[in-house]
Amino acid sequence: MKNLYIKSARKILQNKDELEKKLKVKIIVKGQNTSITSISDNGVDEYFAERVLLALDYPFLIDDALLLLNEDYLFEAIHIKDFTKRHDLKIIKGRIIGTEGKTLRVIQDLSNSLIAVKDNDVAIIAQSNDFENARQAVISLIKGSKQANVYSYLEKSGKRERKGY
Repeated sequence: MKNLYIKSARKILQNKDELEKKLKVKIIVKGQNTSITSISDNGVDEYFAERVLLALDYPFLIDDALLLLNEDYLFEAIHIKDFTKRHDLKIIKGRIIGTEGKTLRVIQDLSNSLIAVKDNDVAIIAQSNDFENARQAVISLIKGSKQANVYSYLEKSGKRERKGY
């Protein structure tokens, strides 16, 4: 049995039956505390369920969070304050999201990842081979790099991966 602290369990409660069936666990939600108990004695089910439920605490769709059932996908929540000393976090979040979400969409497309911004965190879901590029792009934006430089980095790293370097 694992206990998780989920800020907004509403999405989990609304889809509890579907999640329990796909994750093969029993989910108990009490306020902001969520308990996961594996139906079988398999700790692996609890591990994958924990990853999915933590991703659902961010504005990811259920289908996107369920990608984490595949062990090739990684999830990480990057705390903006860990990478900058600036106090104007709204401006930094605005740089990551961009005008009408354009920067976020371009980064997701170039890095083949899913990125969500919530409070002072940026959450990333991506396949293991694309994950580090997406993570580095987000960290570069947080540290103040220009969007064009980040796009250029992602395009170059994407070409390198396609060529097999």
